[in-house]
Amino acid sequence: MQALKYARASSVDEAVQMLRDGGPNAKVLAGGTDIIVLARERRRKVEFFVDIKHIAEVMALEYDATKGLTVGSATPLYRVYNDANILKHFPALTQSAHVIGGTAIQGRASLGGNLANSGPAGDSITAMMALNGTALIAGPGGRREVKIDEFCTGPGQNVLQTGEFIVSLHFPHPAAHSGSAWERFIPRNEMDIAVANSGTYLVLDGDVVTEARIALGAVGPKVFMVPVDSLVGKPLTDETIAAAGQAAKATATPIDDMRGSIKQRLHLSDILTQRTIRAAAERARA
Repeated sequence: MQALKYARASSVDEAVQMLRDGGPNAKVLAGGTDIIVLARERRRKVEFFVDIKHIAEVMALEYDATKGLTVGSATPLYRVYNDANILKHFPALTQSAHVIGGTAIQGRASLGGNLANSGPAGDSITAMMALNGTALIAGPGGRREVKIDEFCTGPGQNVLQTGEFIVSLHFPHPAAHSGSAWERFIPRNEMDIAVANSGTYLVLDGDVVTEARIALGAVGPKVFMVPVDSLVGKPLTDETIAAAGQAAKATATPIDDMRGSIKQRLHLSDILTQRTIRAAAERARA
């Protein structure tokens, strides 16, 4: 482990000041399930940890039937997947939060941390993108909002500048007759990094899809949105679902690695997209 300094921030403004004064090697400490490992393995240079867990805003979990859902960036995952409103209205978020690490990890890890880590296989990122989430970012220049589907820029890379950190994540309330679903594939239960994952949000008017958002992870250099031209404005049929699966497959740019092959990941891009569309549609019709 690297020698470093530690300080606890009591407000967003104080955290921003600490990060600015600490320079590029000052890092936010929330759950620490990623950054501590990276620092210990010297894959990330850290000289100063700024602990944000004692800031009320980053630990919040607020649901409003009109405004939607706000999740603090450091709110632990177990609070997310145990929340009845999230399970009812944002099931894709519940599904993805429930599989990140084991029980001990879920007591510390957060959606904000998963997003800030910006891994191409980040499980919750596909769900958050499908649900049209927005990240509230604070930094030396003030606060700004970034759509989650524009947040990640490459493997482990994102739009955060020096001194900035994620304060909270916001999700609009789902429309009437909508549904969301999330799924991943891993070869065995104890292997925690997905070979592929997919999140889908659909709005139906009868059998016609009026809105669709589909995100894919672990099949490219970053999580990305799938074109939905084959779905929107058309009846949801086996043919249009299959066409969406093919669109996902055509958009994916996977690599071969120890978890899976290019061929397997292309196949999974198709299959997981179709599965999440069907699951989201079933919830929309319920």
